[in-house]
Amino acid sequence: MKVLKQSEVNNLIQLHQSGQFALAEKNAKELLGEFPQELILHNILGVSQEAQKKFKEAAESYRNALKIQPQFAEMQFNLGSALYQLGDNQGAIQQYQKAIQIKPDLVVAYFNLGIAYQNESQFDQALSAYQKAVELEPGFYEAYGNIGAVYLLQGDFDAAILSFQKSLNIQDHARGHFNLGNAYRNQGHLEKAIQSYHRAIEMNPHDAETCSVLGDALWHQGKIQEANQYLRQAVTLNEDNPIANYNLATFLHDNKKFQEAYDFYKASQMKDWEERALYCLYKTKQFDLFEKELNGVMLKKNTSPLLATLSTHFARNFHKKDRYNFCPDPLHFVFHGQVDALKDPNDDLLKSLLHDITEADISERMQSRLVNGIQSSGNLFKRKEPSFKRLAGEITLLIKKYYDRYKHEESMFIKAFPKTIEFSSSWFVKMQTGGHLSSHIHEEGWISGAVYLSIPQQKNHPDEGGIELSIDGDDYPRMHDDFERKLYLPQVGDVVFFPSSVFHRTIPFSSHEERICIAFDLKPASV
Repeated sequence: MKVLKQSEVNNLIQLHQSGQFALAEKNAKELLGEFPQELILHNILGVSQEAQKKFKEAAESYRNALKIQPQFAEMQFNLGSALYQLGDNQGAIQQYQKAIQIKPDLVVAYFNLGIAYQNESQFDQALSAYQKAVELEPGFYEAYGNIGAVYLLQGDFDAAILSFQKSLNIQDHARGHFNLGNAYRNQGHLEKAIQSYHRAIEMNPHDAETCSVLGDALWHQGKIQEANQYLRQAVTLNEDNPIANYNLATFLHDNKKFQEAYDFYKASQMKDWEERALYCLYKTKQFDLFEKELNGVMLKKNTSPLLATLSTHFARNFHKKDRYNFCPDPLHFVFHGQVDALKDPNDDLLKSLLHDITEADISERMQSRLVNGIQSSGNLFKRKEPSFKRLAGEITLLIKKYYDRYKHEESMFIKAFPKTIEFSSSWFVKMQTGGHLSSHIHEEGWISGAVYLSIPQQKNHPDEGGIELSIDGDDYPRMHDDFERKLYLPQVGDVVFFPSSVFHRTIPFSSHEERICIAFDLKPASV
């Protein structure tokens, strides 16, 4: 009986270790023709196929090995890894769980199990798996980093920061500083975020993504030249990096360099790049190319607020039918109501909110459309202050009532309305004399709005301090002036919300009193 020689196995291992994966795969297959029951051959074949990104073939090799020895924990793990690469998270989860049942101290299986759960948005299960990994291996800094990432996704910024700091205490690494920067930024600490990004760049100066997010953060801090430097450096480091291209495009877009922005949006192929590229064409009056690309994008996307804005404006501008059914009559869906607790003199919610806005440690964010005012960074409704949490709850109740009012409407804005009310962003805006926001929409929202905490009472004109809503704005090219508008004059405690595709602006005011509101966006998790 012929026996597999150790030298033959060693040769395969050497081929794999030297990067000759195709030859290792070929030789392993030949040896398996002679020794089909040898586990080591199936394993080397599988890992060589994985190294060539032949994940389907690798999975089959691992399955063949498991037919010989089902209680092989590492092979169950390998199969899970191949299935994960194939996008089969549930299949990967099952295999990792089998590996753990066979070998309860297989740390890497808990870690990968956490990643698979995280990708499925099963965050509690992901946390449990990562925590088991660090329990078994207290120095597993990558697991602490992933715990922080889950907390960040859940909006628990304090816990995220603590986990990222634990990871960095074990191992000072560039990705850890990058993650910590993201947590600080979400918490509203823009300067701390920038410091963390700088530290990550010092440790890994060739990381395009870190360069890009640093540039984006500097831009929002108002440091335009530095932002431009890092954003362009990111694209130089990796011209194919989607985040680098998208962030640079958005920066150029905001600085009215639309043709250049168009090219970088096209290169990014990321998020809402198609709508934003269309925006650049429309702003530069390339109407024929705009209409051609608009028709193509509408066939692929039916839930885009920015696409709705462009389609509606173009249709009205050129007296055409608006064929996009996201929200073809957006001003019909405007709501003007009130938060009763803010108007109740016996309730301290208003006082608490004004105190927390003034005293809380929240960085300002540069906003190019805002004149004589400041805007907060981070997501207010994700912060720990009780006042912000309570206000979020009050607005959530109003939005649920709002949906009930419109739930029988046929537009996609209502049909795909968020099933769970979760604020994707929220921030305060404080304006002084002459303060105003120029016309804009919230491209990344679904429904947008503002609740008013302080409104100037002294006016030279009755419209001062009001909010104007329209299907026209942002200096879009106009062939005529026949566009609908609505003006609201909010008082303290009022709330106005509307589809995110609606243009809105603040009318400048002359009073020396402050105008303070909290603005917000929410959108479905899948959009």
